[in-house]
Amino acid sequence: MGEADRYISSGLLMGKDYTGARILLVHAHPDDETINNGATMAMYAALGAHVTLVTCTRGEEGEVLVPELAHLASTHEDGLGKHREGELADAMAALGIEDFRFLGAPHAIFRDSGMMGTEPNERPDVFWQADLDNTTGHLVEIIEEIKPHVLITYDEIGGYGHPDHIQAHRVAMEAAKRAEWKIPKIYWNTMPKSVIADGMEKMKALGSDFFGAESVDDLPFAKDDEVVTTLVDGNAYVQAKMDAMAAHRTQISLDGPFFALSNNVGLQVWGNEYYTLVHGVPAAPFDDNGRETDLLAGVDF
Repeated sequence: MGEADRYISSGLLMGKDYTGARILLVHAHPDDETINNGATMAMYAALGAHVTLVTCTRGEEGEVLVPELAHLASTHEDGLGKHREGELADAMAALGIEDFRFLGAPHAIFRDSGMMGTEPNERPDVFWQADLDNTTGHLVEIIEEIKPHVLITYDEIGGYGHPDHIQAHRVAMEAAKRAEWKIPKIYWNTMPKSVIADGMEKMKALGSDFFGAESVDDLPFAKDDEVVTTLVDGNAYVQAKMDAMAAHRTQISLDGPFFALSNNVGLQVWGNEYYTLVHGVPAAPFDDNGRETDLLAGVDF
């Protein structure tokens, strides 16, 4: 089943057999899947579910955090996208995921759009500028093929406003609407303010500026706790997630804030992954806060 098998231990869902269950994730760039859902992906895959990742772009406009690979940047040789394909493959091996694809491949390539208002954002070949009907059609084909029981993507602002995240949200939600296969449950990634505030306090005590934010209210991806419907306890698979994060080495620095969070706040900050159920019916088991603990609860597969 892959590298993630090494991390199976006790947990809320241990002993369950998810053979026949199918989960589809739609993300904008390589590394988004690991940061948001790495533990969730590793856990369900290791327990038998078929997990499919669709990545909409290759992240050509990303920063390059490895000095010796700086030549790959879009402002130089423009080879980062191809390199990140390899990073994604390594990350998926760490998570035990075999089914991962780029939207439209092999016939269409949607380029990373860069941030809103930047020059790359105006290129005709970027995901943000792509025809929504066309991009949605590619994802409808995948939905009809795999017939997922659960869809995971971003909220309407893409978590933090990146054009590709917003477009991924639009494509995922429109494809779910257009497909003949009706997905029983749809989730949006989220992160509760209380969890982020706790991490900020501990990191600032250690001298970190926590991405330059003064307050949790400065972070667009921080959501009111009340909108969090679901908490997946993936702590039995957190090492797989950390290995996958390390695989995205051009994007995630081993001595940067992501790994500093793990060292100084604890690995649980990455093992617990939070969601908002936007379509479907919440189902037991629930935690002490009334949140679902299983994305597939209540689904027949």
